[in-house]
Amino acid sequence: MKYAFAGDRQIGCNILKYLIEQGYEPSALLVSRGKNESHAETLRQISNLPEEYIFSGNSFKEKENIQKLNDLSIDYIIGIHFPYIIPTEVLSIPKIGFLNLHPAYLPYNKGWHTPSWAILEGTPYGATLHFMSEDLDEGDIIHQKELQVDTDDTANSLYQKVLTLEEEVFKEALEDLVSLKPKKSKQTHAGTSHIKKDLEKVKELKLEEKYTAREILDKIRALTTNKDSELAFFVEDGKKVGVRVEFILLEEN
Repeated sequence: MKYAFAGDRQIGCNILKYLIEQGYEPSALLVSRGKNESHAETLRQISNLPEEYIFSGNSFKEKENIQKLNDLSIDYIIGIHFPYIIPTEVLSIPKIGFLNLHPAYLPYNKGWHTPSWAILEGTPYGATLHFMSEDLDEGDIIHQKELQVDTDDTANSLYQKVLTLEEEVFKEALEDLVSLKPKKSKQTHAGTSHIKKDLEKVKELKLEEKYTAREILDKIRALTTNKDSELAFFVEDGKKVGVRVEFILLEEN
């Protein structure tokens, strides 16, 4: 199996290291640059590739680099939390396909803020390895597993759980990928999809409106992430106040 690895975050490091430990070294590496970068240097070190085959930021979209990737005759580009839009000419480089590991149970929660929307909309949640296509998170599914959303989950706790599940999904699919004939299935219905800005529309708790206790709890826990900028909030006396939640499971008397 010949592949290029396109990744970021700790999960990207974990999976690249796992691939190499299994005897599959990358032919090229695509990493983030600038404000998107978190683990680029670590990925460089893990890959042990010469700079000639490491592409930073958007440089993988440049004509000469597309040709360089084409010349490698790779079977896959494996994308793990790689934060860039992939143009058609790059999607078509690998002989079998460009893969993406997505923190959602497709076709539900395509796009952004997947744990938040799973809580807000009550949709199934999990992790999916799929082929990338020109449309966001619409490609054929290779392997996926569902994750239970518990009553005391916040978006943050759910995301931590799904990171572990994503690695599990990838490892379980590796044998199939190595066969170069991975099983795949179409997404059978439209599911749900959200862009990044959609979260802004649901953040405010309007004090003059009536909500059920369930609606309030679900909104607050869905917006309890690792970022204060994503918190649910209310406005009173000219003050904008963010709200986060912590759940404590109590023993029954």
